[in-house]
Amino acid sequence: MTSPSTTQADAARERRERIQALGYDYERQPRAALDACNLCGASTFVVLTHRDRYGFAAEAHACSRCGLVFLNPRMTAQAYGDFYNGVYRPLVSAFHGRLIDAQTIQGEQREYAAERAGFLRPFLAGSGRRTLLDIGGSTGVVAHHLGREFNLAGTLIDPAPLEVEQARQLGLETITGLIEEHEFGDRRFDVVIICQTVDHLLDVAGTLRRVRDLLTDDGVLFIDIVDFRAAYLRNWSVEAAVKIDHPYYLTEQTMRAYLASTGFEVLRTDYAADHLHVSYACRPGRPGRQPAGDAAAVAAMLQEIRFVQNAPARSR
Repeated sequence: MTSPSTTQADAARERRERIQALGYDYERQPRAALDACNLCGASTFVVLTHRDRYGFAAEAHACSRCGLVFLNPRMTAQAYGDFYNGVYRPLVSAFHGRLIDAQTIQGEQREYAAERAGFLRPFLAGSGRRTLLDIGGSTGVVAHHLGREFNLAGTLIDPAPLEVEQARQLGLETITGLIEEHEFGDRRFDVVIICQTVDHLLDVAGTLRRVRDLLTDDGVLFIDIVDFRAAYLRNWSVEAAVKIDHPYYLTEQTMRAYLASTGFEVLRTDYAADHLHVSYACRPGRPGRQPAGDAAAVAAMLQEIRFVQNAPARSR
């Protein structure tokens, strides 16, 4: 009789083989080291992990001052552009053992769009807002759904050409590229959404400041995160929560600090039904001071991470 541990070992081996068959050489990609925390500016870090969930030699660091977690070093903008152009979806498919591409993800995106529309309805229905910018909008399913639901003209920006083409076919204005590199001139938007994307950004603080400038005075921002703490507790593995496609790893504490410091006031928070994502509806406010960080909270998180990394099997 095959034991559960044998089955798990076989599944892990098959997963490694699928990933290796892609031939993606992460270590040869151009990368840049970060010497200052993107959230609080501190320069003292703690190395949490040395490999990601795919098996790549990617280090995740935590800022010892505010607790922000991020890849360091991380790939350059050009390397990430190439990654999203042809590697990202095949890599995720290999990890999960099923095809995940611009076509197959749309069913899941439609469910997500309906849920987020319900969350945003009190702020958008009958509001008179007319324009929407979707940052990292993938195939455009979410922007298209919100556009129809709330009479919004949608613009989408995403670095993956195949997914942008799907969005274009839905009638959205599309931009292929990274938000960090695109210039919008004097354009302003009534609604900006950053759906399951903030973790992929190369400059979270800079992007949020740009969004603050892109929003009209009575605009609405929707943003959600994969809660890093929920991710490592769910799988009881810090390494399993780290992946090269996520330069940043947010928690409720660090996300709220980002929003406050870049000029957003949180109107409503939602713990998603998957118990992993946390969503925020925000309006423009005054930028606050850079967060100093809660030393006790950061120390508690680091202690918890060490416990998860070293707890005996009976505690898992």
